[in-house]
Amino acid sequence: MLRKKLQEDQIQALKNKNQEKLEVIRFLISAIKNKEIEKKSELNDEEIILVIKKIIKEIKESIEAFEKGKRPDLVEKHKKQLAILSEYLPPELTDEELKKEIEKIIEENKNIYQQNPKAIIGICMKALKTKADSSRILKILNSLLPN
Repeated sequence: MLRKKLQEDQIQALKNKNQEKLEVIRFLISAIKNKEIEKKSELNDEEIILVIKKIIKEIKESIEAFEKGKRPDLVEKHKKQLAILSEYLPPELTDEELKKEIEKIIEENKNIYQQNPKAIIGICMKALKTKADSSRILKILNSLLPN
């Protein structure tokens, strides 16, 4: 479904002569195809979201580097790319919703949690990686885990 939306938006950007959006969408579709070649099968929406998040992370790192290098032109360009890519991500869970999800995962994996509380980190990351940023997941997990 996400793939179909990307293709429709690519056609729309082409018709509207929106060169910036067109370049970003083409780059994203190319990254998705490369990942499919690597995986040797078509990606589902969740895997596409992970590809988008990876690209967004790289762009954020580039923005930081350009800010340090005093290149406002490139910072602005990358911020626009970030905005376009963010349109394709589902809204992230709020902190309260995220905390409830984590507590639910802990409850479902009570025996693992009792043996090794830190083992729950991997389970939470895997289950929630498309729903929230990993740094937010870790922050909430650390507040819940015993020291």
